[in-house]
Amino acid sequence: MDKSLVLEEVAKAYINKTNLPSATDVFTALLESEKSCKLEKRRYLFDAVEGTWRLIYITGTQKAQSRLGSLLNQGRYLPRLFNIEITYCTNPEPSPCPMEVKNRVRIGSFQLTVTGPVKFLMRKNILGFDFTQIQVQLFGATLFQGYIQKGKEREIRFYEEKIGKQAFFTYFYIGESAIAARGRGGGLAIWGRIQ
Repeated sequence: MDKSLVLEEVAKAYINKTNLPSATDVFTALLESEKSCKLEKRRYLFDAVEGTWRLIYITGTQKAQSRLGSLLNQGRYLPRLFNIEITYCTNPEPSPCPMEVKNRVRIGSFQLTVTGPVKFLMRKNILGFDFTQIQVQLFGATLFQGYIQKGKEREIRFYEEKIGKQAFFTYFYIGESAIAARGRGGGLAIWGRIQ
């Protein structure tokens, strides 16, 4: 089976709460998809990742993999109890951050959201980001909202800094229902489209 179809199948199955392929098959599909992206020199545009995506599967960073070994094995599906979503969008109004990322973690009635600027380097499919603002909510009420550790200053400098000094994902698969990337720390992840 085409490895991109495996990634699409994983995303749809997770979001629709149906049977999931084995984590080992997913890991293999990720590695093969990453390899083919490099060989084919596939390039993506930022608008291909725009939308809201739910984190489905992770391998953890290389450091975490060496520490946790058999616990992570070749990756794990995230328990559905933990809803972790990432949203990429273009800011419609003039702003120091023309493109933004929002990462939301929901557990029951608790919600933590971090936001910040992004930049996309099409030549290498790298999406650099920084989380500069935070919002904490409980039962829909905002408990705290504001900048994180000099976040306002970091937003201003974000586009001047080299990507090597920032957090980033290197996307090697962007499809209709799924996106997959390798993070700066070496971990792999798959997200499924929810919007």
